[in-house]
Amino acid sequence: MSAFYKICIILLIVGGLNWGLVGLFGFNLVAWLFGGATSAISRIIFTLVGVASICAIPSLFIDHND
Repeated sequence: MSAFYKICIILLIVGGLNWGLVGLFGFNLVAWLFGGATSAISRIIFTLVGVASICAIPSLFIDHND
């Protein structure tokens, strides 16, 4: 697995955990850590998670059993 996909997976895990916290407790960890949901760093992280999810789509169609 390339470093690019490892970074994508890490970002997807961060995003998934954050959404889990939002869904269960109404708590946005990324926003809390970086000064609110509208702070520049929070928006960058949210954008990176979104880009990582788009980059992960092709892996759904690749046979990983090679």
